[in-house]
Order: sequence, then structure tokens, then C-alpha cells
Amino acid sequence: MLIDATTLLQHTSDPAWVVFDCRHNLADFQQGARLYAENHIPGAFFAPVETALSGTKTGTNGRHPLPRADDFADFLNRHGVTPEIQIVAYDDVGGQYAARLWWLARWIGLTRVAVLDGGLPKWLADGHPMTPAVPTPRRAGTVRARPDPTHVVDSDAVLASVNSRSFLVIDARAPERFRGEVEPIDRIAGRIPSAQNRFFKANLNPDLTMRPAAELRSEFASLLGPQSPGQVVHHCGSGVTACVNLLAMEYAGLAGSRIYPGSWSEWIADPTRPIARG
Repeated sequence: MLIDATTLLQHTSDPAWVVFDCRHNLADFQQGARLYAENHIPGAFFAPVETALSGTKTGTNGRHPLPRADDFADFLNRHGVTPEIQIVAYDDVGGQYAARLWWLARWIGLTRVAVLDGGLPKWLADGHPMTPAVPTPRRAGTVRARPDPTHVVDSDAVLASVNSRSFLVIDARAPERFRGEVEPIDRIAGRIPSAQNRFFKANLNPDLTMRPAAELRSEFASLLGPQSPGQVVHHCGSGVTACVNLLAMEYAGLAGSRIYPGSWSEWIADPTRPIARG
């Protein structure tokens, strides 16, 4: 699930590997494409977060709703992905967008998918090359989407768990957003009642690589208490950074947690859903 920069360097021309650049900026949706056009890891294709990694917004389904499974599979097929291909995703901000692609690929049934540990900053720090050259897919893709419904939880299930505590809802947003003190993106501040906070950046070293698995396992185990990983539902502002917490749990050997894709931006679209602060 994690690939280091040295290993990826050995496979930038490998026909059995496909690399995706997932750089994005929530304040400037075009920044990722501009950065990709300037320079990227050799052989990498661009994966736009707002289109390829998201579906159609309705105003009530969050800022980054899930894409249709077939649409995401079509995107992968246009870039030569097959079930046997090793996919590697990267970004420049600690994996939040790369982890989204990693999770989506697993959601539709692919298993050979990883995130570049440390992303582009580690790649550059290690002195590896960049290029503005846009690659051509080496083959036609053959991915058939088989979305697994057990990977996701909807708003109704989360709402039911607010009182029943059937799920442990883990919020990946920054602590001040979780407490409702500030809200720089969504129109209402606060959190889902009964949710616990685990800022996604708590999983990372200063160089944006993932912290040791044993440390992560200990910290998540303390957060889970008696609940199993299968009772964990991750969310964030729009279902993106939540994927980093799920990735960290998987890396730590705590498999089976799920994503609430609509997350906070969907939750607040219905004024009847409860909100907590503080």
C-alpha cells in the first residue's frame, strides 16, 4: 500500500506500472494541472481530483461525491490500467489526494495499488528526476468496476449511529475545524455528534512519509478502545483526507474500516442532521 521513492524510480519505464499525479488545491482547482504541465514524475499521468476522482455534485451530496464506479474505471482504462498493473498515486501534501485514488481503486475491486510514501517532496528530496513530457498509454485498459458496498457508509447509517454508537466515527479534519472554532471551506462549522478526532497529518513524519506502523497501531488502538476496525467509519470535509486515516489503519494492520464519502459537506446540507461544537 506504500511505495518508496527509490522503488518507484526503478519502475518509471516499467510497462507493468502506471503512475498518477494527484496534485490539487482546494482554493485553486486548476493548480494541479498547471504543476503537472510544468513538471512531474517521469511516466506519470494526471488525475484531476474534481472530475476523475469525484462525481457530479448535486448540492446535497458533498464537495467530492463518489464518482460512478464505471466512470472511474473508464478513467483508469484510458490510461492503460489492467487488474494486473501496479498503480502508484502521489501528491505533494502528505497523500490526501493520492490516498483518495488508492481508496477508489480498491473500492472498485483493484488490489495492486499504492501511495508514494512521502509523495513528490520525498521524491525531490532524494534527487530523483522530473519531466514535463506527457506519456502515452502503453495499452488499452481492461478494468471492470466491481464496487464493494461494504467499503462505504451513507449518511443515514451515520445518523443512526449518533445515538446507538454502532460506529466509531473518526473525523480527519484539523482539531480547530473539528471543534467548530473555524471553518475555512464549508458554510457551517462543527462536527458530527459522537465523532472522535484524528487529524490526518498525525499519521505523518515531518518529511510527509508515513510514521512507523507500530506507532500508528498503538495510537489507533487507543482511539478504538473495545471497538474493532470494522466498526470504524472515517470522514472529513468531503471524503478525501478521510482516506489517509483509513490508509494509516491498513498500514498499521488494522484492516476493515470504512468511509462516509459525503462527509461534513454532505452532512450539513440537511438542516435536520445534528451538529456538535466544542
